[in-house]
Amino acid sequence: MFAQFLLNLFLALLWLLLVDEPVPQLTTFFTGFVVGIGILYIMHRFFGTQFYLRKVMKILYLILLFIRELLSSSYMVIKQVLTPNLQITPGIFTYKTSLKGEWEVTALALLLTLTPGSVVMEVSESGDVFYIHAMDLEESKESIIRSMGKFEKAILEVADR
Repeated sequence: MFAQFLLNLFLALLWLLLVDEPVPQLTTFFTGFVVGIGILYIMHRFFGTQFYLRKVMKILYLILLFIRELLSSSYMVIKQVLTPNLQITPGIFTYKTSLKGEWEVTALALLLTLTPGSVVMEVSESGDVFYIHAMDLEESKESIIRSMGKFEKAILEVADR
């Protein structure tokens, strides 16, 4: 993936140098980058790897998914905190994941910890069970499990498994 990106930058630079302009323009470089994307897409099967923009799009999807979950969980926490009588029941539950790699499990734990209202307290020795503390177990457990499922699916797509 990184080699394709470097090759795309090289093609854009080559385009910039071959277009005869007195002063190099950023728009010319960008045009060369887009032309390089087209060339690399046509030739990516010869590299033996997946086209690099597919993985970039999957990473962008994961980031946008995190932002959406962050906003929705922040709204839920704000709503719970601003109620006159705080009616929450904090608790701990477990979640079994199908992720195997160290970075995958770490990414899932960090994404969940960064969303308000939940914290990954511990990961089992085998790395497949999370112990999660939820601010309001009755109300937020289902949304946390739903969020973890979405995160898990997006991480698996980024990891190409």
